[in-house]
Amino acid sequence: MLSFWKRYSPFISAGIQELITYRVNFFLYRLGDVMGAFVAFYLWKAVFDSSNHALINGFTLSDMTLYIIMSFVTNLLTKSDSSFMIGEEVKDGSVIMRLLRPVHFAASYLFMEIGSHWIILISVGFPFLLVMSGVKVMAGLSFLQLLTTILLYLLSLLLAFLINFYFNICFGFSAFVFKNLWGSNLLKNSLVAFMSGSMIPLAFFPQLVALVLNFLPFSSLIYTPVMIVIGKYSLRQTFVALALQVFWLIVMASLSQVIWKKVQNHLTIQGG
Repeated sequence: MLSFWKRYSPFISAGIQELITYRVNFFLYRLGDVMGAFVAFYLWKAVFDSSNHALINGFTLSDMTLYIIMSFVTNLLTKSDSSFMIGEEVKDGSVIMRLLRPVHFAASYLFMEIGSHWIILISVGFPFLLVMSGVKVMAGLSFLQLLTTILLYLLSLLLAFLINFYFNICFGFSAFVFKNLWGSNLLKNSLVAFMSGSMIPLAFFPQLVALVLNFLPFSSLIYTPVMIVIGKYSLRQTFVALALQVFWLIVMASLSQVIWKKVQNHLTIQGG
């Protein structure tokens, strides 16, 4: 265990250092996210104002406001840049340095992301959770219910992060074959944002479409954790959703190993 920690702790430190070094870039991106959240809020406000019903597909305007806020926070905490990093390293040839290190290729990216996400959780995640907890307590939620909800959300958040990481690792491995993933990364991010419920809650989709999207792994990234934390899932629904997340985590982790064995022989160094 000690040797494992010594081997991978530098990658955690590298993830922290990268976030701290490029903190202006981080804050500018987050400013863009906040502006997007405001746009989403006013769009949904217009929808509710024009409707004759205060409840639309099980959501009130206050529910939707919480959904937008926690969707922003959850997206930030589950986001993975591993496919982008692999694509850039393959393109400039620096991936060979990572391959020469005595560490597991995918695990080196995982621990880098753990380092950066730990800082984000402390600086962004916990403050937003504290504010949301205050809102829930004022709404009459008991302390035990609140604690259970937060713990289940954090568990779902961890599973969502790992699913997203391994999905992006699988996608990133295609850089070994296609050499440049810049355009396909943009397309992938747009499709995932749509299918994960980040833009529109899956409850607003047609029933058949929502059923399919709820089963696919993308709903586990944003929709499932957010529905848990805003209290839209019963305890039974929560455990079913968590079981589905565990299933997709096993699938994605296993798939990453299979793809890794297949693509290693396709790597050609273009720079360096």
